[in-house]
Amino acid sequence: MSSVTVSKVSGALSQSLPDWVPQSARNYILHTEKGCSIRELARDLGCHASTVSRQVKRLERRREDILVDEALRTLGATGQGVTPTGRSGQKSADIAVRVAEADICTDEATVNREARRILRRLVEAGAVLAVARDMEKAVVVRTGADGQTTRTATVDRPVANAMALKDWISCITPSRISRYFITCAGRAALKTLIEVGDDAKLSARTVTQVHTSETTDPRTARYSLRESPLVVLSRRKSKDGAAFLSDEHVSAGERLREDFELAQIDVGANFDWQAALRAPEEPTATRDAQKRVFAALHDLGPGLGDVVLRTCCYLEGLEAAERRMGWAARSGKVVLRIALERLKRHYSDVYGAHGRFVG
Repeated sequence: MSSVTVSKVSGALSQSLPDWVPQSARNYILHTEKGCSIRELARDLGCHASTVSRQVKRLERRREDILVDEALRTLGATGQGVTPTGRSGQKSADIAVRVAEADICTDEATVNREARRILRRLVEAGAVLAVARDMEKAVVVRTGADGQTTRTATVDRPVANAMALKDWISCITPSRISRYFITCAGRAALKTLIEVGDDAKLSARTVTQVHTSETTDPRTARYSLRESPLVVLSRRKSKDGAAFLSDEHVSAGERLREDFELAQIDVGANFDWQAALRAPEEPTATRDAQKRVFAALHDLGPGLGDVVLRTCCYLEGLEAAERRMGWAARSGKVVLRIALERLKRHYSDVYGAHGRFVG
């Protein structure tokens, strides 16, 4: 294949693939699916052949990863009008979960927006992304100090495919239910995504620090990348040595946070939840997640609803929340604990003592 032909094939592939696909994955597809030699690819890119060779070999090793293999199979079939096949040539109908070409080609803004949400949850202590072949969505779960597991977020499978292919998450031991952890590259990407915003593309620069200065909009508040404010507060002790927040309090806050994230997809990041909280009647919600958020906030009412909205949903630090609401220093944690107790009772009354909502 001549260099001119390689350039044409590469250009055609670039037009058919979404922008988020890494160059290493493009090289892999050009080599394995399009028949371009490693030397030809290196010549076209202006790099050494060993560079392309390492990229191809590394991705071949990573195909034991279910998410990476799904992404490469589907991307490799993009624009060919054929059914993606697995490593041994079997049709993807043999695979319990299939990723449609239109899904894996989701736009970069969507990948970045969803990745920012999921990576935020994965930096929390004990958090993993769980994926199984028969699961349409990937689930973030966090294991607490007492061994109890709490679901903190869900994400569509194509976005999880993209995150794995971009090396933002990694599976140490693939199995029937594979567990993914955030990587160093994922942490760096999260820092950049927080700085540049939801819909901006990732810049090439390396971000070394996340600013913690206050902003006028709580929806853009910055916080520690390691854990959410609620999890940090749960480790504080009362004067008698007991945990300041119980696991039930944290679980209630996480339930509200999960619904809030799902509701944001429908109403948008600029929706004024404070105004909805103070509305004389509960606003009409079209989705189950929105209805649950509205119901919880209206049950709490102004004050209690404000503090859980800021700390659990906006992930705003408690001191910052106190300043915004004009409260005395160190008074917020007492109000927050009262609010979480009320929130826990709300979930118990509505969904049962041990029930979980559905949707």
